[in-house]
Amino acid sequence: MAEYLQELFHVGIYKRSQGRVARQVTFATLVIVFGYGLWRLSDVLMDYGHLMQFALPGVLLLLCLWVTYRLVNVPSFADFLIAVEAEMNKVSWPTRQELFRGSAVVLITIILLAALLFAFDMFWNKLFTQMGIL
Repeated sequence: MAEYLQELFHVGIYKRSQGRVARQVTFATLVIVFGYGLWRLSDVLMDYGHLMQFALPGVLLLLCLWVTYRLVNVPSFADFLIAVEAEMNKVSWPTRQELFRGSAVVLITIILLAALLFAFDMFWNKLFTQMGIL
């Protein structure tokens, strides 16, 4: 925590050219989460007038933007994001045809298992009903 508080007031970007996409996606995700929370806060503050409804969430939004910007540049977290992006670049992504083929196998397997479970359920239901247990 002390490292983050120390980093909070730096302006520079740690290892600027590395892990760019991972940092941008992390930043955008955090801003969306904070933005949604602040939007809900502005709805709650609606009864307190326009100044309170927009001023407090606006100030908090600026604070959240700065904290999020600094968070993705804390050396330990930035190194983690850089490593994540490096590993994602090593992944061998399937082609469109492989994706459709794999998805079809999964869907067919699920449908067959659902049908099998339905048949077992019907069998046991009929058996227990005839025996008078149900």
